[in-house]
Amino acid sequence: MLRYLVPVAVFAVLVGFFFRGLYLKPSEIPSPFVGKAAPSFELPRLHDPEQRLSNADMQGSVSLLNVWATWCFACRQEHPVLNEIAESGVVPIFGLNLKDQRPLALRWLEQLGDPYAATGFDGDGKVALDWGVYGAPETFLVDADGTVLYKHIAPITQDVWQQELLPRIQAAQSRQ
Repeated sequence: MLRYLVPVAVFAVLVGFFFRGLYLKPSEIPSPFVGKAAPSFELPRLHDPEQRLSNADMQGSVSLLNVWATWCFACRQEHPVLNEIAESGVVPIFGLNLKDQRPLALRWLEQLGDPYAATGFDGDGKVALDWGVYGAPETFLVDADGTVLYKHIAPITQDVWQQELLPRIQAAQSRQ
């Protein structure tokens, strides 16, 4: 009898996991840094490798850190929205160019517009790994004191901007 119950029990557990997975949202993978200080980093800037970009550059105002790459199709989808956000002046956007080729990344920004206040070149992906990045695009909302307030995985759309990011940005800015 036990030999029949064990496979049935295992099957029931697997069905339970599968059923639960149907209701999970992959874009809501929590970041261990939400509510904590952003990881320290220092990278060469994309436009001028002699200059550095660090988390200290982002402190003093609420900002976004957007992880992107030229090989990322979804990054191309979100780029026009990032340009609109940058033009609005609501929040500065800093870029983290992930595992890319510098000439391709520079050409990308030249052709599609450059929404970034500054972009760090993370050629080996170590800084992205420190931030807990799973892939591109990912965007972090960082408070003026360097605390990570929110992480968005997936392209930023107008809906994401209006419903997820903008209310959080306004709330953080009102606390300053």
